Amino acid sequence: MVARHDKTTNPNLLDGLLQARRGTAFFARKLNELNDEELDDGSLLPGWTRRHVVAHVGYNARAIARLIEWAGTGVETPMYVSAEARNHEIDFGATLPPFALRNLFDHSAIHLSVEWRDLAADAWHAKVKTAQGRVVAAEETIWMRTREVWVHAVDLANGATFSDIPVPVLERLLKDITGVWKTRGTDIGLIVRVTGRQQELVFGDIGAEDPVTVSGTLADVASWATGRDTAAVTAGRAGTITPVVSAPAWI
Repeated sequence: MVARHDKTTNPNLLDGLLQARRGTAFFARKLNELNDEELDDGSLLPGWTRRHVVAHVGYNARAIARLIEWAGTGVETPMYVSAEARNHEIDFGATLPPFALRNLFDHSAIHLSVEWRDLAADAWHAKVKTAQGRVVAAEETIWMRTREVWVHAVDLANGATFSDIPVPVLERLLKDITGVWKTRGTDIGLIVRVTGRQQELVFGDIGAEDPVTVSGTLADVASWATGRDTAAVTAGRAGTITPVVSAPAWI
């Protein structure tokens, strides 16, 4: 049988697809380590069990696949009918029997991978609209999915940490988050400093007169910035240690 390959030959797209598929495999591994009863336990997301996380990631793959279908056919196919429909879908998925919930994740991931694989090279530039109303090129769906699978693998609360997420993913995630803060003006008086590197990364209200500076490793700062964990970062103002502030909302 002849092997099937991605139609695109763009090296940047291929690298992105590899990172997304690796993240999917990582999520699958953390999911498969859980027995059926453990799916009922809480996740790192308030109000969500592990079941909700799995359902969300599964339905997210289906939603992104709809965007790829849109890009390939030119027929508008929204991710979701509405925010309410999306939330209802997740709540319903969380009630599925364990085998059905696991199948949802597996089958939706394969479906999305195939849609990516078969998308014509020129269709990656086609414009689609995200659930938040952003108009983006279809290639942006790779990053959308990459972020979902890596971060939500941690949210399964099964031993994965932000340190397991590849550095390029963490760097882009942090740039995205701080970019949202800047656009909204919610980073005023806040500096984010990534330490433990040959060259520090600094984001936020550069030039502020008396900023609060939150510092930590890339993984720890990303965990804080996404609203997951504040324990491993420090905060200070004018050389004095201060309580760590909650990160501004980003989604």
